[in-house]
Amino acid sequence: MLTQEKYVHSLKQIKEGEEKAWAEVQNFKKKVAEDIKSFQIDADKAIEAAKIQGEKLVETNIDQARKNAEIEVKKIIEEAKTKSKTISSQMDEKTIHGILDILLKGVE
Repeated sequence: MLTQEKYVHSLKQIKEGEEKAWAEVQNFKKKVAEDIKSFQIDADKAIEAAKIQGEKLVETNIDQARKNAEIEVKKIIEEAKTKSKTISSQMDEKTIHGILDILLKGVE
């Protein structure tokens, strides 16, 4: 009977070892699942922050491009005004010379 008791005792030890190993595996599995969930949450937050930062950067670049375009348009308008004054004064001189030529031809 001593051999049976040893055998039963060995079986109990094996069963306890299996249960302990099973519990450790379940705890590790639970920890891994929690870590994955935590990493997913952190990744989602990082993605959202990057998206917001990217949108702000795009908005800033659009505003800067708009300001640069407005500055360029103002320069072009000022150049056009200056050129139009120059052209109109040149045309007036040409017109005056043309008129004087016509008048002087009539006097000859």
